[in-house]
Amino acid sequence: MALLILLTVMSMWVLAWNHQVDATYYHRQTVHHEHSANMENLLPENLLPDIVPVSHPVNLSRTFYGIMFDAGSTGTRIHIYKFIQKDPVELPVLDNEMYHAVKPGLSAYKDKPEEGGNTIRALLKVAKKTVPENEWKKTPVVLKATAGLRLLPEEKANALLEEVREVFEESPFFVPNNSVSIMNGTNEGMTQTSVSHFLLRHLYAKTRKTVGILDLGGGSTQITFLPKSKKTVYTAPASYIANINMFNHTLQLYTHSYLGNGLVAARLATLGALGADGLDWKVFTSSCLPKKFREDWTFGGITYKVSGIPDGYAGYKLCYYEVMKVVKGIVHQPFEIKGSSVFYAFSYYFDRAVESGLIDGNRGGMVEVRDFKKRAKEVCNKMTKYRPISPFLCMDMTYITCLLKEGFGFKDNTVLQLAKKVNNVETSWALGATFDHFNNLNIH
Repeated sequence: MALLILLTVMSMWVLAWNHQVDATYYHRQTVHHEHSANMENLLPENLLPDIVPVSHPVNLSRTFYGIMFDAGSTGTRIHIYKFIQKDPVELPVLDNEMYHAVKPGLSAYKDKPEEGGNTIRALLKVAKKTVPENEWKKTPVVLKATAGLRLLPEEKANALLEEVREVFEESPFFVPNNSVSIMNGTNEGMTQTSVSHFLLRHLYAKTRKTVGILDLGGGSTQITFLPKSKKTVYTAPASYIANINMFNHTLQLYTHSYLGNGLVAARLATLGALGADGLDWKVFTSSCLPKKFREDWTFGGITYKVSGIPDGYAGYKLCYYEVMKVVKGIVHQPFEIKGSSVFYAFSYYFDRAVESGLIDGNRGGMVEVRDFKKRAKEVCNKMTKYRPISPFLCMDMTYITCLLKEGFGFKDNTVLQLAKKVNNVETSWALGATFDHFNNLNIH
């Protein structure tokens, strides 16, 4: 269904293209999955292909690519999309997506921007191997940063972005205007939704239930859905209601990104380590961690000493009280979310459900909010058993449970569809940003 969205967006481009001249396109392909990704943009006028008369008996099939970088809080990902258009009168289709990731994220290089630039160079090597050389100059390359850079001081974030611009300029790919930028939370949620909003509309028409998307990254978390009740719109903060223009009409969405409420940032908040001094000697403890656990943990280029409580108590109840302070009173509860609803949940929702044995990693699965709660209790009460998977698994599963219940206000029986892909296409905001690119080519 995500492909249907793409086809609709591309049809707008094709109509404009038939009224003017041939404009150069985007280019994309698929690498291997490791754990992160992103990119966006505009095309150069000097790359217009020759116009061939329609009656001329030649093969009009064309392939084009687009490269999107996702600079997240825990890693930098590259998406390389490949599109095929068999005939000028037909719509292009997404052939495949190449995906690759490196860790840590760009924000870890806040004091060493040159090293951050080297991670982009390494991913561009993947792009050069994926995109045919004769297409390099026609293929736009874009980077969009998310929560990791939004959390940095402005001058440090700008230094990293400038370094990326320089790396792009020295690459053989086409670098459009505003090729490197920080994406705000609202756009992140909306571009994520534009990948699947056709699916949401379909589900809504079929079930008459509230349907939406939940995304949990390292630094931020997003919620987006199509409101069924006008009261949801009236009672929400004004900035949480946004309009998205696609399919020649406007959809009204409830969408918001909570910076600092991503899974990894929530660990820091739970530990009381956000903005703390004395990091060289201070040990941050939590009842969410195994009693005998103690080690250095690095996030955003900063190392923290973290530990369980050797002589104290540990377990789900105490952990729940700890993580509640990260959520309670911070996350808005939409009116209709308390009722019957179906939500697709991605990223760390999916990953932690797999690691805790709640769903199968290959197939994904449908669970209820109460299933997260039940498994969180099991993990927290048997931390030694789950420690080899991750010493933070209890904290993470408890935080997810608390975010869903105390934060967003979901009921125990709210259904969550946990997935990595829809119709074999990654449902990240990176693809949504690419859709937006095609929708805003300004070829008229």
